[in-house]
Amino acid sequence: MRIDIWLWAVRLFKSRSVAASTLRSGRVRVDGVVAKPSTQVKVGDRITWRDPLRQRVVVVKELLPKRVGAPLAVKAYEDQSPPVPTREERAAVGLRERGAGRPTKKERRDLDKLQGRRR
Repeated sequence: MRIDIWLWAVRLFKSRSVAASTLRSGRVRVDGVVAKPSTQVKVGDRITWRDPLRQRVVVVKELLPKRVGAPLAVKAYEDQSPPVPTREERAAVGLRERGAGRPTKKERRDLDKLQGRRR
């Protein structure tokens, strides 16, 4: 089964085109390998990508050929993602004093590390 269809069918992405564009950008990995929209997914595959708030990690438990309701969709995968950071934790990342100017190179690297970005 194609990964873009599966991600849409289990309601991890709002539409198939959003799932496909995320896959084309190279941000989704299947068992550590960058995936394209036509990548075949099977039971037991580990799919990872970066959401705006956190790193998502999903293990395929069942293949669904078409979109199903939310209660059935949740049973098709095992979510191993870390918990969503609280509002306070999100606010603490990257807070700088007003008027402090641009961050230095070291501060920028620290901010990127906290936010989960690679450079």
